[in-house]
Amino acid sequence: MTRFVMVIDQRRCIGCQSCTVACRTWNELPIDIIYNPVVSEGVLGVWPNVHQTFTPLLCMHCDNPPCTGCCPCKASQQEPDGIVWVDEKKCMGCKVCVNACPYGARDVNHKEGFVRKCNFCKDRVREGEKPYCVNTCHQKARIFGDLDDPTSEVSQLVNSLQVNTIFPELGTNPQVYYIPDLGGGNR
Repeated sequence: MTRFVMVIDQRRCIGCQSCTVACRTWNELPIDIIYNPVVSEGVLGVWPNVHQTFTPLLCMHCDNPPCTGCCPCKASQQEPDGIVWVDEKKCMGCKVCVNACPYGARDVNHKEGFVRKCNFCKDRVREGEKPYCVNTCHQKARIFGDLDDPTSEVSQLVNSLQVNTIFPELGTNPQVYYIPDLGGGNR
C-alpha cells in the first residue's frame, strides 16, 4: 500500500521561502493564508561559530489526524494513501478542525467560507508528479514519496538517519519527518 510522506532536510534548507511562494501561486491562496511558512529561531551561537536553522511547516498528514474525526460535516478527510484534505463543497467553515489541529496547519478564509490547508498537491501526486513545494526547492531540502516502498528515497532516509517529527507525544503520528541541522557544521 502507498503511504505518502515528506522528509525535510534542515541541513539543506536556507530559508529562501521558494516553497512558500510556489505553494501560494499553485493554490491561488488569499493573502491571509499560507500553507507552509518557513520559521527560524534566529541566529544561534557566538561569533565565529554561529548558525541558523530553518523549519518549514505544513500539514503533517498525520496517521491519526485529530482534524478528521471532529468534522461535523465530514469535509475533513483522509485518503488511504495518508493524504489529509478538505472537501470545500462539504465544509461549512465552522473551524472545529482548525481548533483540533495541534500544528496550526488549517485556516478559514471568511470570503470563501471554507477551511483551507496543504493537501500535498494531491491532484499532481495522483498524476505521478511531486508537490510544487518539492519541485521548487532548489536546495533539495524537501523529499516526497512513498514510505511503504523500501526503495524510495523517503523510506531510505527515514529508516537510516535520525529523523524527528513535531509533537510526537500527541499521538497523531505526523508523516512529515525532519532531518535535524545540529548547527555549526559545514554543509
